Amino acid sequence: MSLDNRTAHDYVKVLNEALPYIQRFQGKTVVIKYGGNAMVDDTLKASFARDIVLLKTVGINPVVVHGGGPQIGSLLEKLNIKSEFVNGMRVTTSETMDVVEMVLGGLVNKDIVSLINQAGGKSFGMTGKDAHSIKARKLKVMRDSPDLKKSEIIDIGHVGEVESIDKSFINWMSDGGYIPVIAPIGVGADGTSYNINADLVAGKVAEVLGAEKLILLTNISGLQNKSGQILTGLSTDQVNELIEDGTIHGGMLPKIRCALDAVHAGVNSAHIIDGRVAHATLLEIFSDSGVGTLITNQQELLND
Repeated sequence: MSLDNRTAHDYVKVLNEALPYIQRFQGKTVVIKYGGNAMVDDTLKASFARDIVLLKTVGINPVVVHGGGPQIGSLLEKLNIKSEFVNGMRVTTSETMDVVEMVLGGLVNKDIVSLINQAGGKSFGMTGKDAHSIKARKLKVMRDSPDLKKSEIIDIGHVGEVESIDKSFINWMSDGGYIPVIAPIGVGADGTSYNINADLVAGKVAEVLGAEKLILLTNISGLQNKSGQILTGLSTDQVNELIEDGTIHGGMLPKIRCALDAVHAGVNSAHIIDGRVAHATLLEIFSDSGVGTLITNQQELLND
């Protein structure tokens, strides 16, 4: 089937716009945190898998870190296990941790791997327990106690934070032509499994790999000012100002701090993008306008 002149022109325009970005990022690592709507909508799931395969095909090394909160909640409900949250984090008993490992390390991880393989890529799924790649420690959560009139430590079970990441297994996969897909489960010094926030794992993975980009897929269109305008091309100092004046608040704060930490640790740029947009990852990496918020301290990127 032949293309009409206008359609052909549009194709050429898209390819020409993408070319300098493909050249710039060839051989670089991009860590993508995958979650939210992009993870439960079948059309978005398929487009995400094709995006990841295309990145690998043009010489970029994608590493996927995924969440799975809604899927965990759904299975817990079916098993009549009550979900409880403290400061937005799921209280994870030993029983709940079994479900978390089943969902994240099994169902969700293998589904993503299968989608990428079906799209023509070679993917390999893992959790942080494999080769003890993600060493974790128990997360201490502080909560204000009105009765005690002071903060108290709340035990939320098998919820952890990253202690260290061994990048050798991840690099072995990437160097071998595979696309690593990582479930955010860590292991303690005593072999205890820990459920870790996927944004935090993605940020730490980006840091240890010396990634070019950290991309966080979200259910919002990006950072917005108080008028609802999407902000991009922000330095870490500008983001800190937005936190101080209350523009960035609530549930976005942990995600933004994860992005800031990654940039401060040497990742060239962090991106908060709208996972509800089909092919959002490609649009952010290969187009001039992008589909979200870019945070960087690289002056040339701020001037683009």
